Amino acid sequence: MAALPPTALVVGAGFWALRHFDPNSANSPFPPCSFHAVTGFYCIGCGLTRALHALAHGDVLTAISMNPLAMLMLAIAPLVLGWTLGWRPRWMQPLITLLTTPAFWLTLLPVYWIARNLPWVPFTWLAPG
Repeated sequence: MAALPPTALVVGAGFWALRHFDPNSANSPFPPCSFHAVTGFYCIGCGLTRALHALAHGDVLTAISMNPLAMLMLAIAPLVLGWTLGWRPRWMQPLITLLTTPAFWLTLLPVYWIARNLPWVPFTWLAPG
């Protein structure tokens, strides 16, 4: 029997940790966001650990409320993986072209970072819930 690939082991260990430890609790083994602790602002990844914890418990809506962009990217990750492995339906070409354009990421990530720190609705919906 072949050993599990290292990636599968890491994913399994991460899932187990997120299933058994609550990042919202005071004695959580997960570190808080350093950027948020120093500045009081949310970074692009703020809420990601709590979102993955919610997903590990089947709570998709809470996961989305913690980090909507990360959950969107996680949802399309299987499509990108399929494309990388050779599954290339024509309808996915525009999505892959967009996702592989550096200008897309160099625009999206700073805009998301700024927007989730704005104090008005609907931007407050982007901040971790």
